[in-house]
Amino acid sequence: MITQTTSSSVTINDEVFKQLRDFIYEKTGIYVPDNKKYFLENRLSRILKEKNLRNFEDYLYFLKYSANKHDIGRLFDAVTTNETFFFREPQQFEVFSNDLIPQIIKENGQMGRKDIKIWSAACSTGEEPYTIAMILLEKPELVSIRKEIYASDISESVLMSAKRGMYGSYSVRNVPPQYMAKYFKDSGGIYVLSETVKSMVKFMNINLIEEKEVKQLKGMDVVFCRNVLIYFDDKAKKKAVSLIYDVLRPKGYLFVGTSESLHNITRAFRPVVINKVVVYQKV
Repeated sequence: MITQTTSSSVTINDEVFKQLRDFIYEKTGIYVPDNKKYFLENRLSRILKEKNLRNFEDYLYFLKYSANKHDIGRLFDAVTTNETFFFREPQQFEVFSNDLIPQIIKENGQMGRKDIKIWSAACSTGEEPYTIAMILLEKPELVSIRKEIYASDISESVLMSAKRGMYGSYSVRNVPPQYMAKYFKDSGGIYVLSETVKSMVKFMNINLIEEKEVKQLKGMDVVFCRNVLIYFDDKAKKKAVSLIYDVLRPKGYLFVGTSESLHNITRAFRPVVINKVVVYQKV
């Protein structure tokens, strides 16, 4: 059923590909289209080699009956792109900093709350939540307010990388000079993030379509879930967005990627346009 090519790379037949695709979808909400079969072979071959597995049938059996959360995270890594960097889509961060934070401080103050709670969902290697942390640190009006930043991903390996807080030049290329000088130390081309920033973020292993995992969080003022939903089909998108809705406080805000939209996904959020940036507000 599985063929071995002359180049000694393992290939996957249509039947096993469909079973593997169904497994990935069931566990993560990610749908792998037919035209990504070769991509999947490429990405997963190194895992087969590491695990000493002969073929994709053995790998599928392993995933179904022996895999732990780390193994599922490795699978997730293989089918997604973890490319990210600090201050990605900067217009959204400007709206967050200049418009949403003052509004949240005002509304929370009226309710007797002296905190601000933010969730970076699918945070990958940590650039997004650490960007948020630096923005909050630069706000003198937040000095006496408790700042809670939660960052989650399904992959343990990217979370471990995020916790280290060490980045290459690609990741920091958009960081404003004043932030670089204040929050990073150049250690021979590796940029080490300050403990002040790192200590502000709590990392968690959360699958966005697993209700019990998402429900660990509640009362969020803002959720960043950017460039994630593009991997989901409509059913999985609706589930993830519904769970995010539940963890947001009334009138809380959701950012998705600039190329993403909730238009056909839900009516539970109202799109608000601020300086040409679309933010979704919980209705």
